[in-house]
Amino acid sequence: MEDAVILYPSPAIGHLISMVELGKLILTHSPNLSIMILVTPPPYNAGSTAPYINHVSATTSSITFHHLPAVSLPPNSSPHPETLAFELLRLNNPNVHQAITSISKTSTVRALIMDFFCYPGLSVAADFNLPAYFFFTSAACSLAAFLYTPVMHRTITKSFKDLDTNLDIPGVPPMPPADMPKPLLDRNDKAYEGFLNSSTHMPKSAGIIVNTFESLEPRAIKAISAGLCVPDEELTPPLYCVGPLVASNNQAGSDDGSSNECLTWLDLQPSRSVVFLCFGSMGLFSAAQLTEIAVGLERSGQRVVMVDEMNLALPIKDSKDGFVRADEVEKRVRELMESQEGKSLRMQVSKMKAAAEAAMSEGGSSRVALSKLVESWTQG
Repeated sequence: MEDAVILYPSPAIGHLISMVELGKLILTHSPNLSIMILVTPPPYNAGSTAPYINHVSATTSSITFHHLPAVSLPPNSSPHPETLAFELLRLNNPNVHQAITSISKTSTVRALIMDFFCYPGLSVAADFNLPAYFFFTSAACSLAAFLYTPVMHRTITKSFKDLDTNLDIPGVPPMPPADMPKPLLDRNDKAYEGFLNSSTHMPKSAGIIVNTFESLEPRAIKAISAGLCVPDEELTPPLYCVGPLVASNNQAGSDDGSSNECLTWLDLQPSRSVVFLCFGSMGLFSAAQLTEIAVGLERSGQRVVMVDEMNLALPIKDSKDGFVRADEVEKRVRELMESQEGKSLRMQVSKMKAAAEAAMSEGGSSRVALSKLVESWTQG
């Protein structure tokens, strides 16, 4: 039977794309391996994944999608969609068990790699005596904060939203509590409980795969690897920094030509003259906020590409109600593109681009980490 690795992402399209890119990366090391991806119907409107799945299926024969049955969810009062995701994936374990049973009839399953939302799958992997890994799609500094959450939960009695002192997290600069992810701000919310449970389970895995590279985040990676971010009674599993993973062109399989039109426009612009403004796949803004952002961008006079988490290289200040004013957007975009500080940041980004290419090249740190990851389940 052929060797296979099962990838288990959470339902949102961004998490699915990241997991597919990890699968493609694994195939560059082990082209004879089969990648099986479990697809869970989303509990909310996260956008259609069908065009993207069809595109990957048509272009990468070694990646197969295994669609799981829908799960009925109980009523939910949390304002955060993450709560639904955690509950769905908790109830999804019987479907995951059945899928692995089915796949095992024709393939030798070597490992299960899960999204951090999918932590209940650890028990399913144990049923099959499979090594289970977590794939953390964000930065190592985010992972450090995530792994340290159980320690903060035990030592801090207030919700993060009620704190007025910076958080001291190993490997991370002092951080305002309000900068923690919104679902973690209220310790009485079900979403907080889900993230806490996930961060508690993650150290029990065979390893954590991170979409970063060593020279980008040496401080955070060193702190995690030294075991400074998990409770004293836990051991930190191996860390595999295999990034950066970047989706290929036309990742959604769209045939409407819009992505090609955008790229054509970009190619016509002067080098390093375009500001990239990105919102997450779950980013939702009021019409007033979107208008305010658009006005600020227009006033800046800069070329801009805006796609669906606001992510500028310079910090954006918002009001107490979280509303970002057009003047603030204009100010920060001008700083980025016209000031000496902005020039320094752009030079730093260029250096990191070269470092990323070196990490992903033969013998680079991310390639070495990938080899160690594959060896961990082929020799285990």
